[in-house]
Amino acid sequence: LAGRRTRLLKGLPATSTVEENTAAGATVYNFSVTLSSGGVAVLPTIVISNPLTEAFDIEPKGGLEFRVVTTGKPVLDYETMPKSFDLQIFVEDTTGRTDVNTLTVRVTDKNEHPVFRGNIAIQTVTIYVLEGTSPQHIYQVNAADPENAQLKTNSLLSSFQYSLLPAAVPFSIKESGAIFSTKEFDYEKDLCCYFVNITVTDPDGLNSTKTVNINIININDERPYFTTKQRIYRIPEEQSPGTIVANLTAKDPDDEDSASRLFYSIQSSDRYFSINPLTGVLQVTRRIDRDALPLRLHPNISLLVRVEDSPSGGHTSEMEITIIIDDINDNPPECNPSAFRREANENTTPGTFLLDLRNYCKDIDVDPSNNQFNFTGLSGFGSNNFALESAVSGRLVMSGTFDLENPTNPGVEVYTLTVRVQDIARPNYSGKYPFYTSFDNIIYIYIRIKPVNEFFPVFSNLSYVFNVSEITKVGSSIGRVHATDKDWPTTAITYSIVAGGGTRDYTNIFWISPNKGHVRVLTGLDYETTQKHLFTVQASDQQKTTTASVTVNVLDVNDEEPVCSPNFYSFQIPVSLAVGTNINGFRIECQDRDSDPRSFRYFINEGNENNHFTFSPSAGSNISRLILASKFDYESGLDTSWIYSLRVYITDDNLLSARDKTTHLTKTGTVTLSIRVIPNPTTAITTTPGFTLVMERENLYSDSAWYVPFVITLGGLLLLGLLGYLGLLLLTWILTHCPPASKADSTQLKNAPGKKKPKKEVIVTMTKLNTVFDGEARDPVTGRMYEFNTRSGARRWK
Repeated sequence: LAGRRTRLLKGLPATSTVEENTAAGATVYNFSVTLSSGGVAVLPTIVISNPLTEAFDIEPKGGLEFRVVTTGKPVLDYETMPKSFDLQIFVEDTTGRTDVNTLTVRVTDKNEHPVFRGNIAIQTVTIYVLEGTSPQHIYQVNAADPENAQLKTNSLLSSFQYSLLPAAVPFSIKESGAIFSTKEFDYEKDLCCYFVNITVTDPDGLNSTKTVNINIININDERPYFTTKQRIYRIPEEQSPGTIVANLTAKDPDDEDSASRLFYSIQSSDRYFSINPLTGVLQVTRRIDRDALPLRLHPNISLLVRVEDSPSGGHTSEMEITIIIDDINDNPPECNPSAFRREANENTTPGTFLLDLRNYCKDIDVDPSNNQFNFTGLSGFGSNNFALESAVSGRLVMSGTFDLENPTNPGVEVYTLTVRVQDIARPNYSGKYPFYTSFDNIIYIYIRIKPVNEFFPVFSNLSYVFNVSEITKVGSSIGRVHATDKDWPTTAITYSIVAGGGTRDYTNIFWISPNKGHVRVLTGLDYETTQKHLFTVQASDQQKTTTASVTVNVLDVNDEEPVCSPNFYSFQIPVSLAVGTNINGFRIECQDRDSDPRSFRYFINEGNENNHFTFSPSAGSNISRLILASKFDYESGLDTSWIYSLRVYITDDNLLSARDKTTHLTKTGTVTLSIRVIPNPTTAITTTPGFTLVMERENLYSDSAWYVPFVITLGGLLLLGLLGYLGLLLLTWILTHCPPASKADSTQLKNAPGKKKPKKEVIVTMTKLNTVFDGEARDPVTGRMYEFNTRSGARRWK
């Protein structure tokens, strides 16, 4: 604070109080500024707040009078926030004189309404009680007072904590908040729904009220019964599926005042009918053939229908109904197949036999007078080129000639003919179905005139070149080849890849649409692996083929992201680490298959609270080190987290201009760093107001100390390596300076006991805490999983 220190603030230092939950703009304290000459260059300002807060501000009252007011950001809370704030107020006049003084603001407590907890705090709770249930506990209400005061009831009995309205309802509430029913309910006689208000009051008379909805649930205790009286039904055969046979109805005494919720089912084994489980409508489900067994002998069908008031385990009633199937004359002549396909060359001579229809048709009527039929009505476009020898024989022959290359040819490749197969005898009906006059069947005959294949397919180009980006999606079309055939009628051309188009890893990289000739990518393309693909496509008209070459040039795109080592690292640093230190000597080394290392840019995207960490260099290199950018400050409350999970992004766009970054692809690599800050031994970590964490240090070993096995293993490996190296030096010295020993000496030397080195006692200082482990991670050295506490940093092996 520059300038000469002079007493300019009148009324400061001072102490003032403000009540919690005070609205924004409330006056906390008034003071003034005393000036001998000149004016105020810098208005009174709060420059420091201890603890740090923005809950207070300074407003002018007029002239040199000012007041400290609340901002409401945040609203003061006695229970959760500090009880006192020291505000450092600074002022400077135009002559350069300054003054700084302290205003201490103490927050005072205010009685608040009690609050409900659980579901009742956020919604109207619905409670269900079965009718016939004895009086019992049905719900537990929980409430709390912000000042932790003992709650009381607002009834006359001061021992109760809760009250219940209206008092006439058959429910009661205990002082513990437990709601009880006081009677056994009858759904048919009592109310089925109650709305009850629960009120809780604190010692000073403040209260809160919530509503509970209590529903009485009906119990099913009556048997349903059928109201349909009819038991026998008649239907003709061959009814279409869905035809309604009967509408069976029933009632349930339990639901006299509302629509019954009943379920219908067929209990007997039947394949012709089904019943709607909700409506009782009986319907035909499949074809009913009166002339086939077993209905030919037994045309009556018996069904056992059941109604129940629950899908399972309810009350039921059953009723048997009989359905009589009436016969109709429904057997026309049938041909199998009903469609025939034949081929004839375009130069087939007239009179050539094509098809004998009688070999494929029959009438299943038993009476011989009804199973006789004729073939009539040969029709269809081009039917003048074909003929039936007679109506009885049904033999189809060629009567004309075809020449597909003749310009006068109509261009029809397949001729469709129809022949009617008709009963000779008139059906005998009783008059119930007068609209039937005769039964007949239609046969479809497809005659294909085979052309002579004279021409090869011809590609539109002898070779095709497609330029394709390496990031083209799998399945995308990259181009099309096309071929034509001069034969008439035009034959379909199919395309295929007959050579090339593969690599050592993938047999087929490309696929061609057999009908359209579209070339699609089957696998991802990679410019860094292969820049050009060559393959041969073939066009075929089923008899003749031709080929063309296809060249696919792969275009380079920045599609490779930087790959960094390590991509995950976990380490610890002391809280007193100096700013600018390369943390634990850590560095990231990154590689990119399609980008210059100078294009790399490093930044921490997540977890860098208060910007304690940075990377140097931040761009232009494939190696960057992790640097501590600012010191930790836990004592003032600026820092609260002891574990930092940093998510580092490495992009390859450092060499692109701002304009290029909007049009070019950029790729990002990711590295995750877990940093635990180790406090000084005297540092006390406060986790919750009013809770003190006592750290007791013991000389013991615990599996929860993840670093102990690592230290012991690493020390053992180093010790073994050192002993091996010393032994090698000793053996070399002996071979150089001592003569070879005799066999006896050698045996004696082997059997001589060596002096054992005294074991060093390994003392590991551990911190034993009653800890709840709320996270887990993998040890980067051993690969084992361990659990950890995010506040204290304590760990244990899983």
